[in-house]
Amino acid sequence: MGLFDKLVGWLGLKKEVNVLCLGLDNSGKTTIINKLKPSNAQVQDIVPTIGFNIEKFKTSSLSFTVFDMSGQGRYRNLWEHYYKEGQAIIFVIDSADKLRMVVAKEELDTLLNHPDIKHRRIPILFFANKMDVRDALSSVKVSQLLCLDYIKDKPWHICATDALKGEGLQEGVDWLQDQIKQMRT
Repeated sequence: MGLFDKLVGWLGLKKEVNVLCLGLDNSGKTTIINKLKPSNAQVQDIVPTIGFNIEKFKTSSLSFTVFDMSGQGRYRNLWEHYYKEGQAIIFVIDSADKLRMVVAKEELDTLLNHPDIKHRRIPILFFANKMDVRDALSSVKVSQLLCLDYIKDKPWHICATDALKGEGLQEGVDWLQDQIKQMRT
């Protein structure tokens, strides 16, 4: 990174942000990221992510580079290699998958206690996804099961979402954008 880039970042003028999109497999991470892209850039068929994908989308004031990380058990150990570069985290939870909520909490705890994350005030946006599925847990219940109220050293927000319809996504992205702007001022 050159001196000019450092100066621009320090002054808060840099408009690009790296976001890690994490969560268990089949939680809807790729579908969410796809919905956040302009409609002409969206793909019709979503396939499980192997390793990771890099996607980009823009809001009115920021350009997001999103690292869509595979949530399959054998790939989760790759997440930590991207923590240092991440300036925000989107953590996606399948609200209808009650059996694996404990696994999601374990992965979240591992993330929060990692040395590259633990002492940083990095914003975390939680998407309680699949609200369209019958018997899905509410975002309040997901928050309780993940013990989000115990996160005191990082700004966080949870949104109920239906990624297939795009419901709840804009609220979350708006919150994340505001958090990133606050970090830069």
